[in-house]
This record gives sequence, structure tokens and C-alpha cells, in this order.
Amino acid sequence: MKTKKTIKGVKAFDKNLKCRGFQYKENESFEMDGEPDLCEHGFHFCKNPFDVLNYYNLCDSEFCEVESPKGAKIDKSGDDSKVATTKIKIKSKLGLSGFVNSAVKFLLDITVDKSKNNNNDNSSQLASSGDSSQLASSGDSSKLASSGDHSKLASSGYSSKLASSGYHSQLASSGYSNQLASTGDHSKLALNGKDSVGAAIGINNQIKGKVGCWITLSEYDNNKIKCVKSAKIDGKKIKEDVWYKLKNGKFVMVK
Repeated sequence: MKTKKTIKGVKAFDKNLKCRGFQYKENESFEMDGEPDLCEHGFHFCKNPFDVLNYYNLCDSEFCEVESPKGAKIDKSGDDSKVATTKIKIKSKLGLSGFVNSAVKFLLDITVDKSKNNNNDNSSQLASSGDSSQLASSGDSSKLASSGDHSKLASSGYSSKLASSGYHSQLASSGYSNQLASTGDHSKLALNGKDSVGAAIGINNQIKGKVGCWITLSEYDNNKIKCVKSAKIDGKKIKEDVWYKLKNGKFVMVK
């Protein structure tokens, strides 16, 4: 079908801005013939930024905001917010910080009436923009986002996604295959479930997790990013349930 309005969302790529072998470029538009078919034919993106993480790894991907213009042919028959379109405009790279902020804004926009949230339901979506907020979910596939300082986010369900852009935030998950991201300074991420991914891209951030989890930290020099490094917790070089920070480009245990 043809869209009657512009559809906005987020698209993920590898670090070279390639997706499924196709080379994209920032601030350019692309078009293809034929009928879009989800996961088969067309340019793909997700209206909900968190849903992008169902297809691309948080630590190893590049993210851009995108638009499918009015009149483009689209297919959105999937289980999440994924869209296939014949026309797409790629905007500038978001970076991890921009991705988190985009996710926070999306959830805030769809959770205007917070009284409708039920923290015990599966597939909950919770968002907060105030300082010292506390968000918790026990359902699987939940999405939590906060942009305020001193916030606390916790999830016990599987395949949940947590994001925070405020300072001094604390994120924790106990379910398997969760994805956590923080761009605020002095924040802490705890990955207590197996096969989870955490990225703490802020000044003086700390992270810990279980064996098999992937962690990403950043190092700054005079408030400018100096290094970003990822590693898999193997229980030997990177130990399980130990807080780490990045110093001189190396993962260092926090005493």
C-alpha cells in the first residue's frame, strides 16, 4: 500500500553504513522498484528505535534516523514496528547517545498517559523524563527509557531493552538476552542475565555482567571521547560480576 504521510523511524547498519549488502550514505535518498515485502524486498527500518535491536547488535552497529516519504509503497505486516518501503531518506548518524535519546523520545511520545502502564504485563513500554525516576518491569520483551538524572531502571524479564541518557543513572537486568544502554555520566549498568549486551558510553561509567555477555565502555579526556571498547565477558580476562571501567584503553576492575 502507499503511505498517506511521512513515516519516521530509525535504521541500523554495520559500521560502514551497509545493510544486507546495500551501501547507504548520510543525508541521501534512495528508491527502488517493485512491491515492498517485509524481510524480503525494500528498504527496512523501525518506527520504534528499540525494535531495531531485534535485528542489529547494540554495540557493533551504526544508527540513523530515517524517513519514508508520503506516497511511498510500504509493507508493515510484521510483529513489531518494522517497515519495508520503496523510498527512504537517510539522515545523519545518531551515535549511541543519539540513539538512546531517540528511544527515550519515542517512548515518551507513546506513553503520555502513564496511568495506562502496567509494570507486571509482558511487552510493557515505560518512559520517564523527570529526575530521580524509578522504572521497573517484570514482563518479557519490555522497553524502559529514561532521560532524567539519578534514574533507576530495572527489568527481570527476558529480551528486555533499557536505555538512559541522564547522569548518575543505574540500570539492571536479570533476564536473558537483555540490552542496556546508557549515555549519561557516572552511570552503572549491571547485566545479571546471560547473553545480554550493555553499552555505557558516558564519563566515568561502570559495567558488570555474567559470562557470555558483551560490554562496551568509553574513556574521555577533558570531556572529549578518547576511546570506545567492547569485550565479551569470558570469566578469565574479563571476570564475571566485577565492575569495570575503561582506563588507558583497557578494561580495569573497579576496587
